[in-house]
Amino acid sequence: MAQRDETEAAEPAAPRNERIVAMLQTRGFVSVRDLAAHLDVSEMTVRRDLRTLAQRDLIRLVHGGAALTHGTLRTPDFVNRAGTESVAKRAIAETARRYVSDGDTVAIDSGTTTFVLAERLHDASPRSIVTNSIPVVQLYLGRPQQSVVVLGGAVIPESQAMVGSLAVSGAEQLRATTFFLGVAAADARGLYVETDSERPTKRALMDSADTVILLCDASKFAMSSPIRLATYDDIDVIITDAEPPADVRRAAEAAQTEIVIASS
Repeated sequence: MAQRDETEAAEPAAPRNERIVAMLQTRGFVSVRDLAAHLDVSEMTVRRDLRTLAQRDLIRLVHGGAALTHGTLRTPDFVNRAGTESVAKRAIAETARRYVSDGDTVAIDSGTTTFVLAERLHDASPRSIVTNSIPVVQLYLGRPQQSVVVLGGAVIPESQAMVGSLAVSGAEQLRATTFFLGVAAADARGLYVETDSERPTKRALMDSADTVILLCDASKFAMSSPIRLATYDDIDVIITDAEPPADVRRAAEAAQTEIVIASS
């Protein structure tokens, strides 16, 4: 064990520390044991990393692990969904961030895949972030270099999204360079969401953007949701993690919607 820890100590700690903070931003709390298993290092190395991060006031040490310094607003349902298809979501987010340039105004939808993208924009430089997502707002409280425009409205607890007439009227007064959209399901006929209350806000954000990019892991092509949001004519780019069904590809190509497959 001592030899393993010396090897770990010689490796750069910065990438490992970034992964620790990213896990905390998703979960709110992570144990030393889970971090050691996830990072494939010893618990001694994890404790050393946590002390370093705590000294920088990026986390706080708690019994058995670490938590965010400001706590977390994310519900257990949101955290559980964030863990589903997590590898695919990270791959999609890494690809999506290439569509963000310095000075852009980026609109970020509610949802877990779009949240992962928001996490990964730390080294991009969008001028402004527009969002109706409470977790995204919380994330950007620690990034004062970017201005954040928050759409108000009623809150959907499951997705932690702000929706309704106030959110719609706010979106109608904005212009975004790119809107990163999330949906509950997709098939050859179009895109779907779970509740009708979500639809007007998403549509208003789509209308506000020069480019609409759908972030959609491949599992969404096998899911069903009741409310039709849009067709592929409304989408400029689809970023997914695997080849979509043939009928979906035909529908997207007929609408001249670009399909990008993210590699994990």
